[in-house]
Amino acid sequence: MSRRPVPLPAEHIPPGTPEWRTVDVLRWLDAVPARWAHPLFALLALAVSVAWEVTAAPVPACTSAEPCGSDWTGLAVAVVLVLSLYWVWRQPRLAIGGLAVTVVALAVEEGVTVFARPSALAYLVATGFAVSGLVHRLAVAGRQRALALEAAGSAAQPLPDAARTFRRGRMSFALAALFLTVAGFGVHQALGIADAYEKRAVSASHLSGEVTAVDEDDGLLTVTAEGRTYRTETAFPEDFPVDSRVDLVVDGDRAVLVAEPYDAFGWELLVLTGSVTGLAFLVSGVAGRLGARRLRRGPLPVLHVMVREGEEDGRTWVFAADDTEGRRPVLWFHSLYADDGAEEDEDDLGTGDDDGDFGLDKVAQVLRGDGPAPPLREAVLYGAPYTGAEVAFVARDDEDDPEVAVECSVTSVKPAVPLWNTGGQQARGRKHPRRPVEEIAAGLTPSAEPRVWRAHGFSRGLGAGLLVVQGGGVWAALEDGPSWHWLMLAVALPWLVTSVATATTWRITADRDGLWVLTAWRVRRVPWDVMLSVTHREDGIDIGRAEDDAVRVSPTGWAWLERRLGREPGAERVADELRALLLRPDLRPTDEALSDRQGMPVGPLLVALTVLWGAAALLLL
Repeated sequence: MSRRPVPLPAEHIPPGTPEWRTVDVLRWLDAVPARWAHPLFALLALAVSVAWEVTAAPVPACTSAEPCGSDWTGLAVAVVLVLSLYWVWRQPRLAIGGLAVTVVALAVEEGVTVFARPSALAYLVATGFAVSGLVHRLAVAGRQRALALEAAGSAAQPLPDAARTFRRGRMSFALAALFLTVAGFGVHQALGIADAYEKRAVSASHLSGEVTAVDEDDGLLTVTAEGRTYRTETAFPEDFPVDSRVDLVVDGDRAVLVAEPYDAFGWELLVLTGSVTGLAFLVSGVAGRLGARRLRRGPLPVLHVMVREGEEDGRTWVFAADDTEGRRPVLWFHSLYADDGAEEDEDDLGTGDDDGDFGLDKVAQVLRGDGPAPPLREAVLYGAPYTGAEVAFVARDDEDDPEVAVECSVTSVKPAVPLWNTGGQQARGRKHPRRPVEEIAAGLTPSAEPRVWRAHGFSRGLGAGLLVVQGGGVWAALEDGPSWHWLMLAVALPWLVTSVATATTWRITADRDGLWVLTAWRVRRVPWDVMLSVTHREDGIDIGRAEDDAVRVSPTGWAWLERRLGREPGAERVADELRALLLRPDLRPTDEALSDRQGMPVGPLLVALTVLWGAAALLLL
């Protein structure tokens, strides 16, 4: 027998609030974008056309008359292009403007005849397709809004007081300031390199010579000028064949090509990355702030609905008011309490009495997966719901809570359609449903010996691939001597070492008292009595504990590839069996695991090998 929804006290339902019933909900759900307008198609078309244009477009050769330097205009267009690709998914209106800017910039730079080139024409067609999809999505959102207003009728209420103080975008603004500061630092460094060259060029000698040798592997030219031989670097050795003439700027023993005066590519790449990320956060913060402000502007349409919290993804799912069993979701969004800053009463903090113990046990049951699912709750939705909108709602958390809570959306509204893995509450956010504990337990037999699970073939293969990436990255970073690439290496290397060591040697040993979990750097003990859950998530195994955060083993394989090859992911099978031992104590081993069964971390050894590899690279290069 299904549980009845958690009721909302009548005094918290504004008079005249209409129920958003199934008949109206189905009309709203029918007004969703067509399949062809899904942003994935537009992104694929744009990405392919951009890649084709980048590889096929002619690159002007660097010459003394037109030397290569920092192209800030081109960099700005690149920032707009990358942002537009992101906005295709998140901000349709801005994406339309951004894509228009890139097309105009391409036509201005090379003329309208540029679209006679197949790659440029392909980009123009891809842009037209993307803009058509964006316009269609905006029109559909307008249709959804009209249907929601029709269902709400004349009912309009001001936003609850608690939601009026809710603010969006603070974290986005902070991150935007950080990344834009990084971009500004990159601009400063790139301009510094250009200024340093200009100052040296004033007092340096300007010579013209003949290229006598070209080393394309190392990008070096040998130039003879006025009876002397100079060696200079170039990024495009193919543009300077033997016997061609080049101009040099000679400052002591250092000679550079006039055609390629300096190289600020690394800093320009930092500017691109910082600008794109910073502007994306800035726009996200502004959009969230404006959406929250629109909610506070005046009376809002209200609808009587049902809501439920997602078990695994934290989404808030909205159902029709007459869907009292929560069978068909309408839309979803993420939300936060509008009064998170309120202080708790001393009586609510729990002092170890029976009620407090029951609450902890209830939470433990939910985390383990054997407790009740989050309840369906009666709620009042404030704001017209449509794709991309901001809303708020009022509901009780559960039947034991006499107070109502006000929650505000922190992501925009999205329709709960089955297509493209937004499939709503039917699957509860899981594409691959978890097997029942009874089914797993049937395949396990009680044993006195400790049970051991270790890295399988796919996991070791992933580790080997990451090891190749690590070795190649170290070699490439050290190849040119000290440079800004070493900073990237310092950031990426700890993650690579940890991932390689974990993927190749992870081990989990179960004995009578708990688990021994071997990761890259240590062996951790997790007793049975503090364990709450075991889940397989994002190619890792999470072991939830009562006293602190989860113990995570990651990566443990590549579940996506394993499923494509028709196999059950090895780490998922391990998580299922561990969960069965957690919930069925009679299946646990009765002996204690000795140290030789627990494994030894290989992270320190891998660090030593990486240092030796780096030393060998420096000696051999």
